[in-house]
Order: sequence, then C-alpha cells, then structure tokens
Amino acid sequence: METYVGNKKKMRIKNFFIYILLIGVSIIILLPVWWMISTSLKSPGEIAQYPPTFFPESFQFSNYIEAWQTAPFTRWTLNTLFIAGIVTIGSVLANSFIAYGFAVIRFKGKKILFGLVMATMLIPGFVTLVPQYIIFSKIGWVNTYLPLIVPAFLGSAFFIFLLRQFIRTIPRAMIDAAKIDGANHFQIWWKIILPLIKPALITVAILAFNGSWNDLLGPLLYLTDENLYTLQIGLQTFKGQVSTQWNYLMAMSTTVLLPMILLFFFFQKHFIEGNNLSGGQKF
Repeated sequence: METYVGNKKKMRIKNFFIYILLIGVSIIILLPVWWMISTSLKSPGEIAQYPPTFFPESFQFSNYIEAWQTAPFTRWTLNTLFIAGIVTIGSVLANSFIAYGFAVIRFKGKKILFGLVMATMLIPGFVTLVPQYIIFSKIGWVNTYLPLIVPAFLGSAFFIFLLRQFIRTIPRAMIDAAKIDGANHFQIWWKIILPLIKPALITVAILAFNGSWNDLLGPLLYLTDENLYTLQIGLQTFKGQVSTQWNYLMAMSTTVLLPMILLFFFFQKHFIEGNNLSGGQKF
C-alpha cells in the first residue's frame, strides 16, 4: 500500500513538472503571436516608444478597418480563397488516388517506383524553382493561377506516404469482397477507401490549405497583375523603402492568421488522428 501511495505521489510530482514545462514552452511559442496582436492595436507613436510597451496603452481597433481599406484586400482575399480551395481539392483527390495505387494494386516495380517518389522529398524546393519557372513561362502560364494550382493535382510525396499508410490499415478482405461484387478500382477508392480514411484526408486538406494560404514565393514569382495578387503579396503593401506601417501590417497579419487558427481549432481532433501512422497492415 505504501509503495502504491509513493508511486502515485511521484507520478503527481512528475506530471506537475511536465505541465510547468509545457506551459513555459507554450508561452515562448505564443509570445510572438501576442506581440503581433499587441502591435496591431497600438498607434504609430506608441510603436516607436522605447522601451516598448507589452500592452497597448489605448486599443486602436480602427487599425484593422483602415488597413483593410488601404488596398483591395477583399479581392485579394477572394483570390487566395480560390487558389487555396482548388489546391486543397486537388491535393486530397490526387494524392489519395495515387496512394491507393501504391497501397492496394499489385504491379511490377511498385517498390522501386514508390522509393523514387519518396526520394523526391530529399530534393529542396529551390532546386526545381528555376526549371519550373522556365517550363511555365514557355507554355504561357506566367501571370495566371495555373502554376499555383496544377502542381497540386500531380501529387506530393509526403501526402502520398501519409495516405498510403492509412490505406494499408484497412483489412484486405473488404477490398477483395468489393472486387467479388464487381467493383472496379475507381469505385473501391471512391466508395470504400475515402470514407474510411477521413482523418487522414482532413489532415491533408488542412496542410494543403495552410500551405497555399501562406504561400508567398509562388504568387510573388508568377503573378505580376495586381488584380491577381494574394494576401501574402498584399501584406507587402505596408512595407515601404523608407518606413513600414507596423500597426497596419500587424493588423492584417493577424487577420490573415485567424482563418488558420479557426481551421485547426475545429478540425484538431481529425488532424491528430490523421498524424497517427502506427499499425499499418501490409498487403
């Protein structure tokens, strides 16, 4: 009995220090976010004060309205939503279909081909940046959304691996039964596989949407028409050669960040489940 009480006490002490550590790390991570929000509510004079103030002396909520009216942010928001939405759909459909082929279909050279796909994860994105730009410029896609959207329909090595691992957890007997009933691979993928790997699909959707929403390099490289700009390019409006409107920049940065926070908040359960890659069943 004494041993049990002692172990329980040690466990409580251990959990206490773990919680303290996690709270401390969380504060360190959230501190830049708070500084961004705090700066977005300050006046230009208060931002220039030294030493800086951690809390705004007077909350300037008008910064958000004024910043939004400084440039066509409504149009840029719609542009970003359009690109991110199509990229999300393309990433979910294309990667799940490719992952189904690697997980279920037996064909010669499958392991070698899958290894080559995984090897592409070792190639830095900047290495392919120039060749991609040359290709897209040759076919006339520059200053259009196509270079930002089409690659999502061609598959991503990480997403393929993630979805393949989930598909491998589905009992082979279910797929074989569907084949006996006359279902083809497309029907099996659409009616059986997709509903069963919903957490993984949501994870892919969140990551794809987040990547497209926060993408700066792609739009900066391919878009020249201001009407086609995305929010990430739009944020550069407040950065001048002489000075930067920090209150407006932080206000719009907070606004741009808010959808990502809400997205993860509502789907965090599925996101955590989707990152559980344990227990894959080999076919």
